[in-house]
Amino acid sequence: MRKQYVVLLLLLLSLQFAQGQFTLDGEFRPRVEYLNGFGNLISKASEPGFFTVTRARLNVAYKAESYKVYMSLQDVMLWGENPQIIHTDQNNRFDLFQAWAELKLGGNWTAKLGRQVLSYDDQRILGGLDWAQQGRNHDAALIKYAGHGFLLDMALAFNQDNLATIGNLYSTTPLFSYKTMQMLHLTKHFGDFRSSLLVLNTGYQNGAPGVSNLQTIGAHVTYNKKALGLAANVYVQMGETQGKVGVKGAYNLSLDLSYQASKRVSLGAGAEVLSGNKADTGKTNAFFPLYGTNHKFNGFMDYFYVGNHSNTIGLVDVHANVNFKFNETSSVMLKVLNFSGEQELPSGNLHLGTEFDLVFKKVFKEYVLSIGYSQMFASDGMYELKETSKAVADNMQNWTWAMLVIKPKFIN
Repeated sequence: MRKQYVVLLLLLLSLQFAQGQFTLDGEFRPRVEYLNGFGNLISKASEPGFFTVTRARLNVAYKAESYKVYMSLQDVMLWGENPQIIHTDQNNRFDLFQAWAELKLGGNWTAKLGRQVLSYDDQRILGGLDWAQQGRNHDAALIKYAGHGFLLDMALAFNQDNLATIGNLYSTTPLFSYKTMQMLHLTKHFGDFRSSLLVLNTGYQNGAPGVSNLQTIGAHVTYNKKALGLAANVYVQMGETQGKVGVKGAYNLSLDLSYQASKRVSLGAGAEVLSGNKADTGKTNAFFPLYGTNHKFNGFMDYFYVGNHSNTIGLVDVHANVNFKFNETSSVMLKVLNFSGEQELPSGNLHLGTEFDLVFKKVFKEYVLSIGYSQMFASDGMYELKETSKAVADNMQNWTWAMLVIKPKFIN
């Protein structure tokens, strides 16, 4: 009944504030997927996966003179997982995705407090992970300054996971779940250039009272002039990660170029290097991109850095893409990616494989339809990395999906 009470309360609030700066909108996003090698190599004896997952969100915002309040409720529903006549939600995925208040502090300063999305630059280190139906959020306090072409954000977080044991241990069972976080992000525009600096410290519980602190520091630079665009990342990591594993010499470098060849055709090419672990010395040289939108990078089939590939041989990703617009409402994108390890595998293999990603998008009057197909051509190195026998692996490692997005505006 909790969901019904929440929805009723929101409807009553919408009636009360209909004449003010109140908005009530939503999102309905079902996605069907056919997985025959998504995220890992599948064997011939394994059955492909097939399922439909829907994200339903209800978003409420209210703006007053000195503050803003925003709440986003969501449920992520796997079709068929709940028995039809059971009246309660069995999956426990109904939650409060965002709940924050932003206060004006005077001048150009504001404070944003609560559960929120932290998304910066190209989302390589910090991103909303919107592709995942559940998304990514942070419980944090964010101090913001904006003025004279200069932006400054400072975030602080201290996490607990059990009211009954406040002050005791914080569970880090989920990959890279931090106990403490401090973040500084600076942005400045210089003509056609935009540059930003990120300084991020994340602390991981290692037992009482130990906390390992990992520092991620780097810069993101973009340049846009007429038809030409450029984007570059330089990040380094140091300190300790979970389990008191020392991190030394870990880095991430990337460069992407884009060119608007015509009104209908745009081209892109780039490369990214994420350092790998060189030797078993008790420390790691492997870079991990932490809380970014990793599905956006290194191929849509998620073979790297999406719940896998941490503290391993690293990655060299060389890619190119073309976008073609049929008209104002429909387009197609083709991307080709070539993967190699930044370090050699034990056998000496370096090359991992090649992936093709194809996405068609159609914008209708009140909704959007996207359809995608991806194909992985794995090399011997990929079979070794994923510990899969080439003799038993399926010859067609692919993934197909279709997604519908509807965003109704109930009150605006």
